Formats: sequence, C-alpha cells, structure tokens
Amino acid sequence: MTNSVAILGSTGSIGTQAIEVAQKHGIKVTALAANTKVDALVQQARTLRPELLCIADESRYPALKEAAAGLGCRLLAGMDGLCEIAQHKSTGTLLNSVVGMVGLLPTLTAIEANKPIALANKETLVAGGALVMKAAADRGLPIYPIDSEHSAIFQCLQGNKRSQLKKIILTASGGPFFGKTKADLQNTTVEEALNHPNWSMGSKITIDSATLMNKGLEFIEARWLFDLAPDQIEIVVHRQSVLHSAVVYQDESMIGQMGVPDMKIPIQYALLYPERLPCPTRPLSLTDYGTLTFAQPDYETFDCLTACIEASKTGGSAPAIANGANEAAVAAFLARKIPFLRIGELVKAAIAQIPSAPLTCYEDVVAADRAARAFVAEQIAS
Repeated sequence: MTNSVAILGSTGSIGTQAIEVAQKHGIKVTALAANTKVDALVQQARTLRPELLCIADESRYPALKEAAAGLGCRLLAGMDGLCEIAQHKSTGTLLNSVVGMVGLLPTLTAIEANKPIALANKETLVAGGALVMKAAADRGLPIYPIDSEHSAIFQCLQGNKRSQLKKIILTASGGPFFGKTKADLQNTTVEEALNHPNWSMGSKITIDSATLMNKGLEFIEARWLFDLAPDQIEIVVHRQSVLHSAVVYQDESMIGQMGVPDMKIPIQYALLYPERLPCPTRPLSLTDYGTLTFAQPDYETFDCLTACIEASKTGGSAPAIANGANEAAVAAFLARKIPFLRIGELVKAAIAQIPSAPLTCYEDVVAADRAARAFVAEQIAS
C-alpha cells in the first residue's frame, strides 16, 4: 500500500476517481498534472495542497500561474514538468493516467527513479512495452495495472505459478456498435460513437472503444504486462462488463474477477495492493443482472482490432505505428475531418506501408510514432 501518490492526468476520468480513492484511504497526493484544464486543476490543488502542480500544455502555463497564485505549489509545465513529477523525491507511487504516447517518457523516468507505477496509460506499453518492462524488471519495480481487464488478470494470477498459466480471457464490452456491420456504420456521427453503453470515459478512449481499438491496445498491453505470446490471449465480448477478465490454467480451471463497471475498484487495488479495503462503489448483485452473455468479436467489421493483433505478432515498432496512426486518426474524426470507418482503414494502412523496425531506445519509439502521424496526415490531405 502506497503512502503517497503523484497523479498525471488528474482532471480526467481516472484522475478524479483516483483522488476520491486517495482521500478515502488517507493517501497523500503530492503532485497533480493536467493537460489543459487549468481551472479544474487549481480547484483540485485548493483541496489537496500538493507540492507540485503541472500543466502539460505549455501555452496554458501563464493561466496556471495566475490562477494558482498563493497556493504555495511549485508550478511546472510541459513534458519537463511531467518528468520532474515522475522522479521527484515526494512521489511515492506515480499514477499515470494521461492519454496517448505522451505518457511513455514520464513512465520511463519514474522507473529510472525507482518509483512504483500505477498505470492507466495503456499507450506506454503499446508503444514502448519492451523498453518499459525491461527497465522495470532490471530494477525490480512493480507495475500495477489500472485498466479493469489487466487489473482483473493481475488479481487472478495472485497465488498461482505463472508457469502453469495456459491463456488469458480478455473481455470487451463490444462498444456502442456491437452487432453492427460496416454498412451500418457508414454514416456514424461523433455523438453516436461517444455514447458508450457501460463506462464513463474521456473522448479518445470512448472512440477507441467504439472502433474496438481499445481492445486491440489492451491485447498488446497484456502481452507485455504478463509476458504472453499473442496466441495466449483470447478476446471475448461480454456486454454487461461484469466479468472483467479471466485466466485459464493448464488444468483447464478458469479463474475470473467480477465487479460492477466502476474504475474506482481497479484504481484502489493498484494503490492499496496487496490490501483489500472498503471501496467507494456499489456492491455487485448478480441477481440484478440475471444473465451474463459472451460472444466472439467481429474481426471483419472492426479493422482496428485486427490491425493491433497483427501489429503485436509483427513486433518491433509495429505497435507504436498502430498507436500513433490511431491517435492521429481519432483526433481527425473528433474534429469531423474523416468518417468513422476511416479510422480503422488508416491504422491498417499505416501498419502495412510503414516498415517495422527494432526498438532499442525511447527515440526509436518517437520516430515510429512520428512516422505514423505523418502518414495519417498525408493520407487525410490527399
């Protein structure tokens, strides 16, 4: 159980729930960082009085400086600020819930400073999984997953021998378009794609859930977190989001983790591990659901899912390319520059046309990410 936490992405969905968990259990919040939301960040700081306060968007720093006057916090900005928080002496555990590839360098920085990681930024492992896991292993540092699926798998592995694991079952809600065909999705609007049936999340991850890219990213993330081969990961659509994932052992026993769809549960497990204490959520009543359903995902309709699995099998920079292309394509869709189905087409095209290369350092990951974003921009402009 950690005594203090620094939260990157504190004004987002995960960040605000992490603050609630920290307050309930007396965990000191030593640093807060947000992307652009100065007012929300300063309001959090008034309550929590962290030592460090950071705005990632450097253009918003003057506004932060004005709004945070008199709080007594040290003010930071940009990637340098995020990395300073990651390695600061006051940081006990780093909770990284920023969105996108921007989360990778702070994670690596925290590991170099021997800080345990509570990880909600899946792009860290998708783009730089080999680098991150090696760095953590070299220092004997834990990475506690916050994604509900990976938290479930982490919990199901406790007390069992990893060598006896056969495979994992990664569950997916199916998103708002489960059962739809490509023909049905031709004219999908931004508003329709942002209407998730079970989870309340930020706009980027909600679109990723609609395209099933989120599950593709989690496929790659699971491979690195749990040292699995791609054929040891099975994706199953579970519409109710009650079974968060499961593991299958060599004797064909399946152990799963269940709970209401509330991110405070995996957040608390990551911060309090190995303790289990009362959580500010509602209890799960199986009789309220009555029936739980399971189905195969539609790989034909959802190109992003197929693309991520192929990228995972290819290895090297292919996952970073897939992630970078997706981030650029989702931003374009949210800006209403491309149609919904174009997101998957661009991710597939990027993987097919940009050669995969070995990743030996952070700069290699950045180069792959930039190449993917440039490719998507060129395709949209043409």
